[in-house]
Amino acid sequence: MESPEKFTNSKEVIAFLAETFPKCFSIEGEARPLKIGIFQDLATRLEEEERVSKTLLRSTLRHYTNSWRYLHSIKEGANRVDLDGVEGDAIEKEHADHAQQQLEESKAKAAEKRKAKLAQQPKRKDKRQFNRPKGEKSANSDHADTKRGTKPKNNRPNTTPPAKLTDSDLQQGTQVTVKLGKAPMPAVITEVAKDGVHVQLDSGMVVKVNADALRLARSKRS
Repeated sequence: MESPEKFTNSKEVIAFLAETFPKCFSIEGEARPLKIGIFQDLATRLEEEERVSKTLLRSTLRHYTNSWRYLHSIKEGANRVDLDGVEGDAIEKEHADHAQQQLEESKAKAAEKRKAKLAQQPKRKDKRQFNRPKGEKSANSDHADTKRGTKPKNNRPNTTPPAKLTDSDLQQGTQVTVKLGKAPMPAVITEVAKDGVHVQLDSGMVVKVNADALRLARSKRS
C-alpha cells in the first residue's frame, strides 16, 4: 500500500486542521483563540498522521496565529479553546494588547510594501512612451522639428553656379547666358571683339558685354 502524499505548504495543513478539528480551527469567518500549548496536543493527536511533519505543523501554527483574522480574535476576556472546542482560560489584558500591537505593525508593513510597489510602477504617460511603435515620433518631437525649421534634404534644390567661359568658348555660335537685369538671359555669341563680346538675345536684340558677364549655357555644358 502506497504512503499518502505529504502536505507541502501551510495552506494545505490549515485546510486539513479545519477539517479534522472544526471546533478549533477554521479557514474563514471569525477565528477562535487557541489554547496555550496546543502544539503539543496537535503533535500527540497527529502522531500517526504521515502527511504532516512536526516542522511543517509548527510553521503552519505560527502562520495561523500571526494572521490578521486570528489576531482580531485575541480580545481581553475571550476564552481559549482546545482541539475539541472546549473553552478554557480567558485571555488576559497583556496578551490582548500584544496581539493588537502585532496586528497594527503587520498592517503598517503591508501598507509600506504596497506603497513601495506603486512607486516602482511607471506612470501612465511614461508607459505610452515605452509602447510607442519603433520609428513613430511623438507630437512633441514633430513640434520640435517644426520649430527648428528643419526640412527634408531632398526638397532642397541641388544647383551649381554656371561655369565661366573659357578661351575656347569665346567664339561665334556659343550659347551663353548674360545677366542684364535680375535674372540671366539666354543668348548666342555673334562676335568677339577686343572691346567686348557681342551677343544676340532670344528677342533678337544684339548687345555688347564684357566677357566676365557671360556664363556658359547649361545646354552647352551638358
